[in-house]
Amino acid sequence: MSQHYVRSILTAYLALPCTSGRTSPYDRRLARDLYDRGVPLASVKAAFVLACARRINRPPSAVPLGPVRSLAYFLPVLDEVLAHPIDPSYLDYLHRKLSGPASRPPT
Repeated sequence: MSQHYVRSILTAYLALPCTSGRTSPYDRRLARDLYDRGVPLASVKAAFVLACARRINRPPSAVPLGPVRSLAYFLPVLDEVLAHPIDPSYLDYLHRKLSGPASRPPT
């Protein structure tokens, strides 16, 4: 079961428009730690969506941010999601915003 959980987290992480598209051994270890802590997969994925939406929806005048290079970046947002779960309809809205053409940073 833990392999499925870890694979699901890493696959979701790699699919995000705000990440570098790579994982590291540290990311895999962190995903296993989340499994061991009993963190719901849905909460991890919600944190991914919320954090990426915040990064992408910055003012146009803001300094561009580089890609997220570690799963650890999402831990503070995950703590926030665990303390205050996101309304599913808002999460659906954020998913739609992230899947739009403006969500990918220029290459």
